[in-house]
Amino acid sequence: MTIWVNEQIDPSGMIHACIACCNESQAKDCHDSFQENLTEMQKTAGWIARLRTVESWDEVPVNSLKLN
Repeated sequence: MTIWVNEQIDPSGMIHACIACCNESQAKDCHDSFQENLTEMQKTAGWIARLRTVESWDEVPVNSLKLN
């Protein structure tokens, strides 16, 4: 099983928003939204929106919103 994990991460590496789901299309839409919601100031400061995959729910950050 592939789980798609979307994260908004600040320059120190702290995750501020995280949504995980099994639907690739939904995950890509969420990633686009995460990127669009970062302000220019945040981007300049080093904030990033990251989309990655994992194979187990155990690999998903604890504080994430998990969608099935």
